[in-house]
Amino acid sequence: MVKAMRAVESARLLLDVGDLDGACNRAYYAMFDAARAALLAAGVQAGAEVPRTHSGLISAFSLHLVKPGRVSLELGRALNRAEEIRLVADYKGETVDKKHAAWAVAQAIAFVQMMRQTFATDPPDH
Repeated sequence: MVKAMRAVESARLLLDVGDLDGACNRAYYAMFDAARAALLAAGVQAGAEVPRTHSGLISAFSLHLVKPGRVSLELGRALNRAEEIRLVADYKGETVDKKHAAWAVAQAIAFVQMMRQTFATDPPDH
């Protein structure tokens, strides 16, 4: 979850300075890392059951957390859409527009916050 929280902050900063593609990248990775932390906190075992690929992790998140109703369908859809936007930002040679980048960052903030609240995945204070 520490990585997710750091990525959300990076996404906010990048959006503020106009790096829309970078903001989308960091927003998606914030969600990806939070989803992985939520799966682990929910008792999905590490290793083979918590996939390390993007599509595998998104599928596991849907199967173990969205379908049983532990996470809203809207947040599950947001994770999928954020991945689509990140793929455009990172690989398509197109720049993501400000509206989509702002949406991705807002979704990442909400997603990470909800995973932290729902699964109590906060790291201990140091």
